[in-house]
Amino acid sequence: MLKEEIQQRAGELFNEVTGWRRHLHAHPELSFQEFETSTYVKLVLDSMGVSWQPIAHTGVLAVIKGDLPSDKVIALRADMDALPITEQNNISYTSQNNGVMHACGHDAHTSSLLAVIKILQSFKHVFGGTIKCMFQPGEERLPGGATLMISDGALSYPVPAAVIGQHVMPAIECGKVAFRKGKFMASMDELKVTVMGKGGHGAQPQDNIDPVVIASHIVVALQQVVSRMANPFTPTVISFGRFIADGAINVIPDAVHIEGTFRTFDETWRNRAHTEMKKIAEGTAESMGGRCEFTINRGYPYLFNNEWLCDELSGYAVEYLGRENVIEAQQWMASEDFAYYSHVADSCFYLLGTGNEAKNITSSLHTSTFNIDENALLVSTGLMAYITLRRLGAK
Repeated sequence: MLKEEIQQRAGELFNEVTGWRRHLHAHPELSFQEFETSTYVKLVLDSMGVSWQPIAHTGVLAVIKGDLPSDKVIALRADMDALPITEQNNISYTSQNNGVMHACGHDAHTSSLLAVIKILQSFKHVFGGTIKCMFQPGEERLPGGATLMISDGALSYPVPAAVIGQHVMPAIECGKVAFRKGKFMASMDELKVTVMGKGGHGAQPQDNIDPVVIASHIVVALQQVVSRMANPFTPTVISFGRFIADGAINVIPDAVHIEGTFRTFDETWRNRAHTEMKKIAEGTAESMGGRCEFTINRGYPYLFNNEWLCDELSGYAVEYLGRENVIEAQQWMASEDFAYYSHVADSCFYLLGTGNEAKNITSSLHTSTFNIDENALLVSTGLMAYITLRRLGAK
């Protein structure tokens, strides 16, 4: 049977895909700088005899065609970039690039897709159609590599009927996957605010216009966008993670710079919130004698999983893994540039469990101690190959 054959093939490839993943983990590259990563992917594809073409600067697009007659087209996506984080893991394959780390699992995504391709190559005789395998740069940085992939024609000529992607999730036990229909991940906007006042001696506040106090009021006042303006049934988050007041214990600076993020699931509300945030920030600063420059860098839209496609693929996951290993994902306020694919083509993005408490593999994404239970690579490769083949009519 197809399932057993793919499970056997995934097992045979386990050491190889683990090696690819560890190589990529040890050699991470930041967004849109994935030159060595791209070269490595191309070399592995060459070793398989798979045709590819460069795309989106450092991206790679590989194509597999089945031996049977069919005009069906599916796209599979993996992202390749890493994050500006210094790794703290004590492992043999720790990052060799100081200050850069695969802390979001893109090394697992890329190596898994390479193994999926190798599996699909060996099953070309059982399916027809075209599979476009997208190795995408720059997921972690605006404008998002997905926009470049789309503009460079990754989803054109031929147009895929489905785009499929997966993302590691340490909060889910290794061996399980999670699907969610409809709106799954939030939109994301970058907020950059400069508050200007009049600096001076900290002992003479009456002679100054304190931008530290003004910026603090702005951070607090903007919370009412969530608590009093947003519909309680529309998930909304505003958070500030950067507050730079470059004075001293007795020096009030002339200006303060703050940066944050705004996330939601409704585009109409998103647009209105942009106006309200700017109005609140500028009004607060003016009322306290200062000025405010409020800039919004519009980021990724919300990610939407096509309902019928998600139902179909989660059903295939149940076939492959068993019902007890396929769970429902919660809406996630994180953002993903896979969302761009979901707004131009029927798409499904699911979560791959990579956590293991017994092995102390529990660190969250985007942390310096993030890692995966590599047994998840058995699922990431076999399942994606299986759902792809089932989607193309193989049995």
